[in-house]
Amino acid sequence: MPAPQDTDSRKRLSREMVLQTALGLVDAEGLEALSMRRLGQALDRDPMGLYRYAANRADLLDGITELVLNELAIFPKDPDWQAQLRRIAHDLRLLALRHPNVVPLLVTRPLSTPLGLRPLGTLRPLEQILGLLIEAGFAPNDALHVYRAYYGFLYGHILNELQEFIVDPEENVALLRLGLHRLPARDFPHLRELAPVLSEYDGAAELDEGISILLSGLAERRGGSGGQSGR
Repeated sequence: MPAPQDTDSRKRLSREMVLQTALGLVDAEGLEALSMRRLGQALDRDPMGLYRYAANRADLLDGITELVLNELAIFPKDPDWQAQLRRIAHDLRLLALRHPNVVPLLVTRPLSTPLGLRPLGTLRPLEQILGLLIEAGFAPNDALHVYRAYYGFLYGHILNELQEFIVDPEENVALLRLGLHRLPARDFPHLRELAPVLSEYDGAAELDEGISILLSGLAERRGGSGGQSGR
């Protein structure tokens, strides 16, 4: 008599399950490891059967991007637009630190796809932040400029912080201190002075400082004060 199948490993597949497994693979092994064959192994399924849930690898990558961005909560009706943008910034940073291998999909992949052809889930943050800013009193065109500046800053910060994690932290600190202190004092006075700060990078604090500078400028441009809606 044949042994009963392991029901845990043979659960009915769904697109959600396939994408969650794909995301787990990317988190653990990187984008290069993701293929239909490798995904089939992880799910204990024939890779050909996975095409019911994802048309190809590109579809998997789009689905992973949507899955990660769905973790980002945005409340476009919140009247305190500055607090919202600050919270979203910190939440996106934490999201990137949880899924560092997905960051290239968030930052560079959309550039190769016309806006209207991108997965709807990847457009949700854009639509909601535009709504937040327009509700706060920004003209639609200005809201779009703000969004671009905001996300440009965020992604730049995230990529910079991830570089700090890619290098072995102990080795990085040692090389940084050694290297900066060997620079000619007359030519590099500011870098030498900032050596202790540069070697003790605090991603959350750096992000908050940058967001404070950005929000201060945005508030002046809008002509409002604080987090009031201006309506």
